[in-house]
Amino acid sequence: MADITRNIGLLLGADLCWPACYEEIIRRLKLEIPIGGDNVRFAVDRLTFEPFDLQQPCKYDVVLDRLTHWFHTSREWIKKAVILDSLYVLNNPWSIQSMEKHTSYCAMMRLGMPIPETYLVPPKEHRPSADLQSTLSRYARLFDIAKVGERMGYPLFMKPYDGGAWVGVSKISNNEELREAYEKSGTYVMHLQKAVDPFDLFVRAIGVGPQVHIVKYDPSAPLHDRYQVDFFFADGEEWSLLQDTTLTINAFFGWDFNSCEALRRDGVFHPIDFANACPDFQVTSLHYHFPEMVKNMIRWSIFCAATGRKKSPNLDWEPFFAIAKKDLPYRERLREYAAIANERMETERFVEFCHEHLGHLNEVVWDFFGSDMARSIVRAKVDALFPEHEVERFTEHFWGMIQFWRKTEADRMGFGAEAKPEVMTKTEAAPAAAEGDK
Repeated sequence: MADITRNIGLLLGADLCWPACYEEIIRRLKLEIPIGGDNVRFAVDRLTFEPFDLQQPCKYDVVLDRLTHWFHTSREWIKKAVILDSLYVLNNPWSIQSMEKHTSYCAMMRLGMPIPETYLVPPKEHRPSADLQSTLSRYARLFDIAKVGERMGYPLFMKPYDGGAWVGVSKISNNEELREAYEKSGTYVMHLQKAVDPFDLFVRAIGVGPQVHIVKYDPSAPLHDRYQVDFFFADGEEWSLLQDTTLTINAFFGWDFNSCEALRRDGVFHPIDFANACPDFQVTSLHYHFPEMVKNMIRWSIFCAATGRKKSPNLDWEPFFAIAKKDLPYRERLREYAAIANERMETERFVEFCHEHLGHLNEVVWDFFGSDMARSIVRAKVDALFPEHEVERFTEHFWGMIQFWRKTEADRMGFGAEAKPEVMTKTEAAPAAAEGDK
């Protein structure tokens, strides 16, 4: 039996909290996994930026990427490593580069998802270019933005066709507000999207491989309080539908790590924002949910590295489109889409792997998030974001939320009882949902 080391690289920007937690938990797990006659260990380090030879070998088996969506140097290094060295990376760099919110809306409309009515409108201003004036004078039609708003009906949202972090998003209630917002939009290419109004539930479903963590979300709250702590806000069928929706989107675009926002109106969940292939992963926003997200990332990245999971170089949409053509009720079609997603994500193999090789993960994570080291990581993140006079208060707040997670986790998993906890249920790992996030 040969000793093999799988190398996991962290490609980071401003991230402080989750990488430090990830590295320490991997160290504490002391993994030695028998795979194909070899004994597999894992090494984790952080990538740096410097000139690189295009033919320089890549030592990494898996890279967790947090920069590709905006930092071109790392994007091109990753693309080189995928092509030349078969690197497995979270996420697909070509898909992130080419698939903005506009494309994701169009694709999921074709699959029949209840996306709100959406228009794309030309930018109010244009960046100068050689042929701009001749092109606009010949082909740009004058239009009244308010007429589009009246055609759609108010309220609606105006937002950039790509990007994220709520940049440039405006809620519009009438013609005057629409004209004013459009005048201020500058060179942004904008969407107008019919508001799901009224709605009675806003959720964020965060997918990491075949794992989907669903959270009640309040976008009107301060950032540190948007992810709500609520356990029974959706029933079992709604839970299953949200998981199937998220898995379908992620498999369609080749994304391992992505979040889907959806609004419920009259019992129907309308996906409104789901091209988020660099989701929030900070303790200062996720708080109670942060340990679960760290745990999900560890499971998926270790599985990918240990098994030598292959990154598909192309996106194959035809199987989804073939189902879309069937004369089936939407929920049945969605189940078939999700079946493709589970096959592509190797969900059954993943669950078996976790049961066999990560049986101690839950307890190691639970212990770690009660440690002084974990508290110091929380404080470091708070210190980086909050003014000095608020650091102590918010450190205590986020640390208290994590300790509440540890209490509910202990109750759920039976820590301290005679029976040892299961590593992971089918519900945690795969889209077969139980009622509520228990």
